[in-house]
Amino acid sequence: IGVIHETRSGPNRCGYEHYVDQMFAQPATDAAIGWLRTFAHKSKKPFFLCVGFLEPHRLPYPNPLWPGSLPEDSSFPGPHLKPDDSLGVAIPGYLRDTPGTRRELAGLQGAIRHVDAQVGRLMAALQDCGLESNTLVVFTTDHGIAMPRAKCSLYEPGVQVTLLMRLPSRPGRHGGIVRPEMISNIDYLPTILDLIGTPIPKKVQGRSFAPLLDGKAYQPRRAIFTELTYHNYYDPRRAIRTERYKLILNFSATPVFMDPSQCWRPQSDVTVPLNPVACDNSPHVELYDLAKDPWEQCDLAEKPAYASVCVELRKRLCRHLVETKDPILQGAVTSPYHRRTIEILEGAKMISP
Repeated sequence: IGVIHETRSGPNRCGYEHYVDQMFAQPATDAAIGWLRTFAHKSKKPFFLCVGFLEPHRLPYPNPLWPGSLPEDSSFPGPHLKPDDSLGVAIPGYLRDTPGTRRELAGLQGAIRHVDAQVGRLMAALQDCGLESNTLVVFTTDHGIAMPRAKCSLYEPGVQVTLLMRLPSRPGRHGGIVRPEMISNIDYLPTILDLIGTPIPKKVQGRSFAPLLDGKAYQPRRAIFTELTYHNYYDPRRAIRTERYKLILNFSATPVFMDPSQCWRPQSDVTVPLNPVACDNSPHVELYDLAKDPWEQCDLAEKPAYASVCVELRKRLCRHLVETKDPILQGAVTSPYHRRTIEILEGAKMISP
């Protein structure tokens, strides 16, 4: 039900048996609740239900109200919702405290509050249908928040995503437990397979963290690897993040970060650099001490005191790229957009006189 962000080829590509095209959170939740009630009365079989919400994504405004904006510029919370600053607005350290930043974050909070209410309705429906105790609920997001130097980057606000898991019938999988261990998205699949007693194929790169949830012996990840190749444009980056440090390699002379605002003029401004437009090239290597600098404001890659850290992380990242056969090692990665244009060009050859 709702947003399918894994493919542009439609629900069949994901193996779904049924699909309901309702993108916004409230109608998607209405559809999901209706399906759960029907299912609970007709079947006792196991089920998988994916409900994807468009909010709290940036949404276009036909007639924007904020200064310097044009029709169809996107922001939060969307024309159908209201901002929420009832408990104030917390400005993260990588953004400047400006009226534009406060306006956008209040809008984001309004969208999040709306989504939270819909998830609450869905959880209540699980309980009402008698499905709560034996249903694993996974709440997650596809990227960090759509603010400058967050989404479309490998900085922490862009790659940290929500992960909430709840299964009331299993100890350790409910009750507000918070774990500090690093988890990667590729760990979701083996964890779920572990839960349902299905062998994990050898080719699966992720690691099950089911033992962590069950209070059993668990070896935490020593590193997380992240990557970006395309979003709005070709912007290849690869990174390794340990408990303390992050090293980023940039493979193209692109701007210091990609703008995810979907606006003619971004309303929110970053603290570093003060003028991102003037900084048109990313450094080859970036290094951050996340213990001292959680917002990644001070690049240490050229600092002699961190030379050994830089070398070690470069070795580990290189080993990962080789082991996973990352195509970036062979040169520039051709985009699907490029390939489609080539197909059009080839078609022009065939019809030319």
